[in-house]
Order: sequence, then structure tokens, then C-alpha cells
Amino acid sequence: MRSFLLFGAGIVIAALGLHQQAKTRRVTPEPSRVSAESSGERTRQHYPPGKYPVMLMPDGTRRTIYSILNVRGPMRFGTHVWNEAGVPEGPLWVRVDLARQILSVFRGGHEIGSAVILYGTDGKPTPTGSFTVLQKDADYHSRTYDAPMPYMLRLTDDGVAIHGSDVRVGRATHGCIGVPLAFARLLFAQMHKGDMVVIVPADDQNGSPPRQTQI
Repeated sequence: MRSFLLFGAGIVIAALGLHQQAKTRRVTPEPSRVSAESSGERTRQHYPPGKYPVMLMPDGTRRTIYSILNVRGPMRFGTHVWNEAGVPEGPLWVRVDLARQILSVFRGGHEIGSAVILYGTDGKPTPTGSFTVLQKDADYHSRTYDAPMPYMLRLTDDGVAIHGSDVRVGRATHGCIGVPLAFARLLFAQMHKGDMVVIVPADDQNGSPPRQTQI
């Protein structure tokens, strides 16, 4: 089991759950905008008032979390979840967990999407820290690598971005964050220039949303 630090109600909370390398993360069949009421299932886990966990960001800021997606089974390469039903408008930001190869999207303190990712190899590692979206291009093509980067969200001046990829076992990127194409399309539609992306290094176990995973 892993532990992570969440700051809420004035105390440090240790929560249970484990994300192994991208092969196992709890997941529901793709809910995609289906509400809990219409599906007959609870698709979101809400925290009780006064006990909201707070994620500690790499830059020292904190983000309050009000709910996370209720993902029920293992998530594998190429899969994702997205459910924004009932979630109000609010600031959008993304957290990328390199250790678990998971990207989570939050809007107004509620998780609305998550996907298994690809990231950079040892020779071309993915940078970590806090970034903002510098450029959006739905049909971008990399001149450096002569490769398509659909739904590109640029994070650095030297070309590191989040973009649609063929997310499969054994694949990696040249430092970018690759996500399934359908997920990239949804994320691209939500994010704007200036929105925050936090990339947590593989050796940092703090500030993760609570998860229960089937191993």
C-alpha cells in the first residue's frame, strides 16, 4: 500500500490505495458524461464538508479537493475515464503522476477525467514541476520528430507538451506526456492557455488523490 499526504481539517491524513506502473488503477466502464442518477451507479466520491483534503503542489501552493471519480476496476494502457456531470464551472488544472503513469484533470476542485499516460525515457525525461499551457494546436505536427501530436497543449518552450498518442505497453515519448486520443480531445476542449499542469516526479508520493486499486 502507498501512503500520501493530504492536508485537511488541520491534520495530515494517511490514506490507503496503490497505483502500480500504469497497469492497474481502478476504473469504471467509460461513463462519459452519464450522471449517477441516470446510470444508477455512484460515479463520484464526495468528501464531507469540513474534511476536504488539500493537495500540496510542487510550488508550495495547495488545492482543495471536493470529489474524485469513483473508478471501480483496473485501468490499463489506452484507457481513460471522463465524467463532468454535475460539476460546476471553475478553475481547471491537471496533475500528472509519473510514478503511476496517471493524469488527473480537476475542475473547481472536482476530478472530471483521468487517463493512463506515456512519458519520457531516461534519455529524454519528462520535466517535473509546475507549468502552464503556453499554446494549443489541435493539428500540430512535430518538425523535430516528424510526428503528429494531435490536440497538443504545449508546456515548455523546447516543445514538451500533452498530446494524443497511441498509449501502449513498452512505448515512451521524447519527454512529452502522451494520452489516449479520445481523452486528448476532451482535455483540449477544456483547457485554455495559462491553465496549470503539475507534473510530480516518480519519487514524490505526496499530494495524490485517494485511490483503491485492484492488483
